[in-house]
Amino acid sequence: MKLVKNTLALTICSIIALPTLAANVDIYGRADVSLQSSDKGDGSFSEVNSNASRIGFKGNHKLNDDLTVIYKAEFEVDIDGDGDVFKARNQYIGLRGAFGEVLLGKNDSMLKQSQGKTDLFSDLNGDIKRLWVGENRLSDTLTYKSPKFNGFQLGVTYMAEDEVDGEDAFSIAALYGDKKLKKSKIYASIAMDSEVKGKSKDGAASGYFDTVRATVQGKISGVTLGLMLQNQENIDTGAEMDGFMISAKYSLGAATLKGQYQVADHKDAEKNTGITAGIDYKLAKNTKLYAFYTTFDIKTDNRDEDYLAAGIQYKF
Repeated sequence: MKLVKNTLALTICSIIALPTLAANVDIYGRADVSLQSSDKGDGSFSEVNSNASRIGFKGNHKLNDDLTVIYKAEFEVDIDGDGDVFKARNQYIGLRGAFGEVLLGKNDSMLKQSQGKTDLFSDLNGDIKRLWVGENRLSDTLTYKSPKFNGFQLGVTYMAEDEVDGEDAFSIAALYGDKKLKKSKIYASIAMDSEVKGKSKDGAASGYFDTVRATVQGKISGVTLGLMLQNQENIDTGAEMDGFMISAKYSLGAATLKGQYQVADHKDAEKNTGITAGIDYKLAKNTKLYAFYTTFDIKTDNRDEDYLAAGIQYKF
C-alpha cells in the first residue's frame, strides 16, 4: 500500500509540475461523505460512508486541426478509511475527430452511461444498482461514440475476452438530447447489453446477462420527471427480471426535493422494491448538504433494508 501511495503521489506531482509541456490537464474531484443509520436486515448501526468520492485527471492534446488525443485517469478515494484508499474508476486514452471518438481502457458501459441523470440517488444507498444489473464499469474495453446529429448519438462498448477461455461482450446505446436538460427539453435513450457479466447488490441476480434499458427524462411545470424500464435475462439460467424506476425532483430556491421508486420483478420468483426520498441544499455552486431516507423490501431474501443519512458533497 505504501508503494501505491508513493507512486500515485509522484504521478500527481509530475502532472501538476509539467502540464504545459504535453497537453491541457484538468485536476478534478468530488468529496462526498455521509453520517447515517443503516439497517441491512440484521439491526441498525451508525456509520460514516464515503460515497464514491474521487480524484481524477483528464485532458486533451490537439495533434492537428482534425485529430485530438483525449485521456482520463480517475480514482475512487475512500475518505471514511474503511477500505482501500484508492480504487480504479474510468481510465482510458483515445482519439477525437470528425468521426466521433474512440477510447481504449476501463470505462462505464454504454448501457450504464445511457441512464443520464435519471437516477437521482446514484452512488448512494438508493442507487438503481441495488436491485438491477447493468451498472457496469468494464475493463479491457474499446468504446466508440459517434458525433451528434440533430441531438442523436450512437455509442458502442466492446469488452475483449482477455484470456483464452474468456467471453467478449457488447454494450450499445442510442441517445437523444442533453442529459443535464440544459440544451434540450428532453433526454431519452435505449440501450442493450449482450453477454455482459454483472450482479445486483441485493444478491438476487448474478452472472452473464442480456439486458435492455429504456430511459426518458424531461421537465414539466418545473418538475423534472424520469422513467426507466429494464429487462434482464441471465444467459446461463434463463432467469428474467422486468423492472421500472420513476424519479422526480423540484427546486425551491437553494433546496431541491427528490424522490425515487424502483421495482425489480423477478419472473418465477419474487418482487423487490425500493423507495428513496431526499433533499439537497446548495451552499454554493460546488457545495451542497443533503439528507435522504431509503427503504428496500428484498422479498427474494426475506429482509428489509433501511438507511437514514445526512451528508456533504464538495466538487472541485
